[in-house]
Amino acid sequence: MTDAPARPAEPGPPKPGVVVAVLALGGIVVSLMQTLVIPIVPELPQLLHADASDTAWAVTATLLAAAVATPVMGRLGDMYGKRRMLLLSMAMLIAGSVTAGLSDSLAPMVVGRVLQGLASGVIPLGISIMRDELPTEKLGSATALMSASLGVGGALGLPAAALIADNFDWHALFWTSAALGVVAAALVLLLVPESKVRSGGRFDLVGAIGLAVGLVCLLLGISKGADWGWGSGTTLGLFAAAVVVLLVWGWWELRTPEALVDLRATARRQVLVTNLASVAVGFAMFAMSLVIPQMLQMPEATGYGLGQSMLAAGLVMAPSGLVMMATAPVSAAVSRSHGPKVTLMIGALIVAGGYGLNIALMDAVWHFVLVSCVIGAGIGFTYGSMPALIMGAVDPSETAAANSLNTLMRSLGTSTASAVAGVILAQMTTSFGPVSVPTQDGFRTVLAVGAGAALLAFAVAALIPRQRAVAVPVGRTEEKVAVGG
Repeated sequence: MTDAPARPAEPGPPKPGVVVAVLALGGIVVSLMQTLVIPIVPELPQLLHADASDTAWAVTATLLAAAVATPVMGRLGDMYGKRRMLLLSMAMLIAGSVTAGLSDSLAPMVVGRVLQGLASGVIPLGISIMRDELPTEKLGSATALMSASLGVGGALGLPAAALIADNFDWHALFWTSAALGVVAAALVLLLVPESKVRSGGRFDLVGAIGLAVGLVCLLLGISKGADWGWGSGTTLGLFAAAVVVLLVWGWWELRTPEALVDLRATARRQVLVTNLASVAVGFAMFAMSLVIPQMLQMPEATGYGLGQSMLAAGLVMAPSGLVMMATAPVSAAVSRSHGPKVTLMIGALIVAGGYGLNIALMDAVWHFVLVSCVIGAGIGFTYGSMPALIMGAVDPSETAAANSLNTLMRSLGTSTASAVAGVILAQMTTSFGPVSVPTQDGFRTVLAVGAGAALLAFAVAALIPRQRAVAVPVGRTEEKVAVGG
């Protein structure tokens, strides 16, 4: 009697390092879209045959779509599968890139940019998959890297986009984005397992619509207030509508058994204070992105500009992305030994120090390289700590929704920073030929405000409850997380 031939061994689960690399790549690809159109913004009216005020929607539409999609995709991920929603997000990124790549007029460009914005849930979904699938010892550095990918993609995307725009037809920007999206989606499909941790239940459609309307009104007022006038009826009406809609939305969420956002969990001190600190951190991070490229590209004849190209300005910013990536394991190590609260506070102080350094040093290109690296290190610390603080206070079945809300808080901070910096730079101007340009003191004021936001984040983070490590079952492992003491 002959033995039956041996069956081939079942392939084991992907190695944790592979899962982390694939998810981080997805986060970087999605965050690239934020800087994708920056090099061609001045040319969009000519390229799309539309007014400048209309082509600004190519940027605004992405911001609004991202704000709406992030919490919704997080909740859907908790309910129906995080990997499934991550793949759906990547599919929208690809579809949006293809639509924009085929466009030669405003309408399809805006549609494409909306679809790209709807992919913004990838980073919080990726963090949540990591919590469900990775062993405890890998989780801290992995989530820190995934969270930092938001800044990494933005920093590396600017020089890459400028290089493509300078040497190829502008449509190549979007075809490159589509190709990267296909690669990232294929790797997720092949190498990232689907989490078994799900909450189930019924999707809160009314809550999703209410949150979408409230956020669109709020962010539209913030992003367009300078153009329409901060005291105009349109701007004030949007802010008033946002307040009313979000209050009604909150009332609905508190009375709905399966709410889109568990406001009671969000009101826990650790989650609430971390989210408030995230708004300040998002504000502080974006101030750097607004000031440094502008000062580098100002004409030397102004007396303080350095006369650099868009590509050169992007290359100055690029090292900050690499520093964010490099600080992810350091951030995780500090969180393990002293708790993520301490990591967040350290990061905020580093960011504030970087802005203080920039106020003193702004006369040479290397000054800005140094400053961007210092601020990048601080952002790496802060972005690495926030997911740990959030996950330490919520149930595993709510991880994606909670992380998505935290990402939204950072986005609110960046949107507010853009509006505040725009007002400051518009008020503090000097004549340069036939046009007015921001003064050096105007830029210094924005940097000082950025430093103040970082110090505010430090002060708010100090209010996060004292933490202790406890073992919590997560997926196939036990995870030690920090909880309020």
